[in-house]
Amino acid sequence: MTTPLKQETIGQTRFKIGGMDCASCAAKIDTAVRRLDGVADVSVSVTGASMTVSHSGWLNDDKVLRQVARLGYGIVKAEGGADGRASVAKDHDHADHDHSDAAPGQAWWRSRRAVLTLACAAALLAAYGIGHLLPAAERWVFLAALLVGLVPIARRALMAALAGTPFSIEMLMTIAAIGAVMIGATEEAAAVVVLFLIGELLEGVAAGRARASIQGLADLVPKTALVERAGGTSEVPAEDLAVGDVIVVGPGDRIPADGEIVEGAGDIDEAPVTGESTPKRKGVADAVFAGTISTDGVLKVRVTAAASDNTIARIVRLVEEAQEAKAPTERFIDRFSRYYTPAVLAVGALVALLPPLLASGDWNEWIYKGLAILLIGCPCALVISTPAAIAAGLAAGARRGLLMKGGAVLEGFRRITAVAFDKTGTLTAGKPVVTDIVAYGRDERTVLALAAALEQGSSHPLAMAILDRAKADKAPVPPALAAKAISGKGVEGSVGGVAVFLGSGQAAGERAVMTEAQRLAVDSLNGQGKTVSVLVADGMVAGLIAMRDEPRPDAAAGIAALKAEGIRAVMLTGDNRRTAEAIAASLGIEARAELLPQDKQRIVGELQREGLKVAKVGDGINDAPALAAADIGIAMGGGTDVALETADAAILHGRVTDVARMIKLSRAVMANIGQNISVALGLKAVFLVTTIAGITDLWPAILADTGATVLVTANAMRLLRWRG
Repeated sequence: MTTPLKQETIGQTRFKIGGMDCASCAAKIDTAVRRLDGVADVSVSVTGASMTVSHSGWLNDDKVLRQVARLGYGIVKAEGGADGRASVAKDHDHADHDHSDAAPGQAWWRSRRAVLTLACAAALLAAYGIGHLLPAAERWVFLAALLVGLVPIARRALMAALAGTPFSIEMLMTIAAIGAVMIGATEEAAAVVVLFLIGELLEGVAAGRARASIQGLADLVPKTALVERAGGTSEVPAEDLAVGDVIVVGPGDRIPADGEIVEGAGDIDEAPVTGESTPKRKGVADAVFAGTISTDGVLKVRVTAAASDNTIARIVRLVEEAQEAKAPTERFIDRFSRYYTPAVLAVGALVALLPPLLASGDWNEWIYKGLAILLIGCPCALVISTPAAIAAGLAAGARRGLLMKGGAVLEGFRRITAVAFDKTGTLTAGKPVVTDIVAYGRDERTVLALAAALEQGSSHPLAMAILDRAKADKAPVPPALAAKAISGKGVEGSVGGVAVFLGSGQAAGERAVMTEAQRLAVDSLNGQGKTVSVLVADGMVAGLIAMRDEPRPDAAAGIAALKAEGIRAVMLTGDNRRTAEAIAASLGIEARAELLPQDKQRIVGELQREGLKVAKVGDGINDAPALAAADIGIAMGGGTDVALETADAAILHGRVTDVARMIKLSRAVMANIGQNISVALGLKAVFLVTTIAGITDLWPAILADTGATVLVTANAMRLLRWRG
């Protein structure tokens, strides 16, 4: 047994929690641990799978470990004892809890929760088979199948009740299943328990993937770095880099730390951090970020931030903090059951007891009526129908490429009043394309052919845009002799005996005289947010090739659809202001440009403080903090795994119009749920009155519950036909 440890006057102890998948889980753990002596405050992070306990004086670690283990969660102390090893809860009475996750790296289907779900499902299938062969034993085999899943659920409900959460969703499920057995719907009860376990299993898998992807952000930073020391270089772990160290970064290498260039220049691919669609040229005194890539130059960089505080580390921290800061969205049934279930029990008891005690009523008659009220109040219809509507809505959306991670997300879409879009890969296609070819003294086809000849074999995004356009236009691409890249300027070579250069306007001006008209043409294209490459042939300007990351075909329609619903749209991007404003003007959307990840998160917070419910749409790692901070984060299809896992929802087909469709789907589902609740509670209210009045007895009471279940489930299934 772990012995109590002497702590600071106000200290903190951190624990890692296994099997915690949602705000409901966090709330139960929070409530249970707060009841322990010496605990001043508790902070539970679902995303980080962690709990921080603030305490004064002595803290009995063993009590914390056991309290959480009794709820059915795995727990270890994050900080080891004298031997450096983590303390693990070893409560053998609870070693079989089904809520614990698989060991790190273990497949999800080998977890205890998965084993329980499969066992319960197998028992249900077996019960169907045996019941068909032996009808007389049908009730008992379904009861046995029910107990396989219900016993662990009931046990968790009991432990949660003892720890301060008496009306948890497990308690509701237990009451619903027992109520179904009482009215003879044992088969229905067994099926409901299986569906509940499957839902929890899928929720656990999603939460585990989200945690793994967020933690995997650190992999963007190289594990080692070349440091200049004592006149030479040596390889050291990147986490050991100190502020002031000078590191060497070669072509194609990821930069291992935030820093400032002290020697060299090159194109830096900042897409992982800023979402910039094309590499940015940087030289001495320019800042660079950990995780970005030096595409073509050897750089010497002075470290300006320790590993624990570099850009990627901050993104990870921002994601976790934003997730933890979200107000807990409780499941609707769990929230409703806090009042409904005890109210039904109280009404049933009062009906059974008060008339005989106060009015000399017949005990048998009023106990019978009290039992009928308990059957009327059985929450089976509510437990089945509301998740059925949400499941149908989620399925209808998924079939159309609209993925939402659970009912809370689906419900939240109807409240959205503002949508913040990333630009690159979200409103735009994510890669530059050739938009304009201006020829001087040659035709456009020849200009394109000469430029493509120089760019053959290059993987630079601008080079790929030129090659793709040449392929699309079926322009010939002749061989280029002695082709070579000139760092920071462009590429040159000989094509068909003609000396050709393709590069920036400034570099082209060093090789040929540009007329005023040509300079104005370059400035005009730049003003439209386009990158312009100038082609020089035989010492004369032969043409201009303009490129830009263009909006998706449906981007303007998607923005217009949101505005038609009264929803504000804003673009948040790391791209330069001129490009952002040009794209925004074409789409009719306001723009905020040149933003880092923390800037995007900050602006989302500003919109929320204005009273808006904000959805953030993005596809990159740089969007992760803002996706997590928003009321709902939406990842575009083709985005990074981190964006997809951090977000609450995903648009698989990459259509901007699908954002508005998600909001419409949410409104349709919530309207359906309102209908379901009205039917379920309305029937119960009617039969409550008729039962007390003596008009109906047990059988109509049973039909009120089962009939409501059939009606609301059928109504929920209508959502499967939703087309948006």
